[in-house]
Amino acid sequence: MTLRILLADDHAMFRSGMRAVLDTQPDLECVGEVADGRAAVAETERLRPDVVVLDVRMPRLDGLAATEAILSAPGNDTRVLVLTTYDLDDYVYRALRAGASGFLLKSLPPEELVSAMRIAARGDALIDPSVTRRLVARFTTSIEPPASTPELERLTTREREVLSLIARAHSNAEIAEALRVGEETVKTHVSRVLAKLGLRDRVHAVVYAYRHGLVEPEP
Repeated sequence: MTLRILLADDHAMFRSGMRAVLDTQPDLECVGEVADGRAAVAETERLRPDVVVLDVRMPRLDGLAATEAILSAPGNDTRVLVLTTYDLDDYVYRALRAGASGFLLKSLPPEELVSAMRIAARGDALIDPSVTRRLVARFTTSIEPPASTPELERLTTREREVLSLIARAHSNAEIAEALRVGEETVKTHVSRVLAKLGLRDRVHAVVYAYRHGLVEPEP
């Protein structure tokens, strides 16, 4: 299966370099390039890519506002990766609020950016777990937890264990080892957790777990 990627960045040099990298990947196809946020929203609606890679700072509409517009559109199945040259917590919080599947620095090697696109497309792992865990913990402690959580009652004991391990940035392989089960079993549990809680992907499962007190933020 070929993943369809849309690049949104106001720097033509970055777009051309990223496109050149994508052209070397047999399972990735760059279906479009845009230089501003409004165009990113419009082209996402037209092209329906699997992943949109958005720069934070763009003219007309910034990447965070574009993320929110893309992910709030009815019937949207596109995943969003937010890119920036600035490692600022506020950007990460806003990206998570908007519904992004990952937040990455442009300084990462191209192979890591490409890998992140695949990860976002399948919703299978957190981006940069050590950073994401810390930032998500801070993000969620600033939000008042919901008064009731009836959807949690739908989870089995094992599914709650899996959710807690996801929130601690464990990969499927690490969860399988901790629970002494196979990775395919873990994938099934993860899929059921996301479906029962109505979550897009693992990033939002982490946010959910912290908000609902299933795990405590690290010091």
